[in-house]
Amino acid sequence: MNRPYVFINVAMTADGKIDTFERNGAAISSRKDKERVDQLRAAADGILIGGRTLLEELPKLTVKNEALREGRVQRGLAPNPVKIGVVTRADIPLDSDFIKAGPARVVIFTTSQTSISHVEELRAAGVAVFVEDAPRVDLNQMLLTLKKIGVDHLMVEGGGTMNFELIRLGLVDEVMMYLAPMIFGGATAPTMADSLGVPRDEAVELKLMEVEKWEDGGVFLRYKI
Repeated sequence: MNRPYVFINVAMTADGKIDTFERNGAAISSRKDKERVDQLRAAADGILIGGRTLLEELPKLTVKNEALREGRVQRGLAPNPVKIGVVTRADIPLDSDFIKAGPARVVIFTTSQTSISHVEELRAAGVAVFVEDAPRVDLNQMLLTLKKIGVDHLMVEGGGTMNFELIRLGLVDEVMMYLAPMIFGGATAPTMADSLGVPRDEAVELKLMEVEKWEDGGVFLRYKI
């Protein structure tokens, strides 16, 4: 493919929520699921998040387990995968964990709504910034660029709007989800696939590849698209 192999990984409640209505990054993953996610990160070339997740959570997106980081180094890779943010206006602090935690290469795709001065500051801080003169980042072009810079296996960690847009555009190959034994409720609580949605006759069909029932009460599901 001329784009990376793309898979979405998500932890959600039994009612499909990836956070509460408060949107404070509520804990959902169990210990076992956190270990699984760390292994996925260690195996990926890059980890991608959308604008709301980037600006509100400022995640580290690093591999936590030292042995997994060392394993990457032994394979000739950086200790952590490339951290990728996609955001219309990249008003991200230069001292945030997204930029500073690492070591890791950091890439941001943004638009001309980000000031020239801040783009220059980000680049001076070592961030590779790609700017489009458009209202939104072109996700097709973004994936082409990621492929060119060596990202062949891309992990997507949300949020819901980014997940859905990639799925809607046919840019996702696989979806992995941990279904936690809890319910958040809330009409405004985010789900794993938000945005406007599609009519029933345009629903994206999935093929179940794997299912596991875990001792923590959760369920792991893996689908091909």
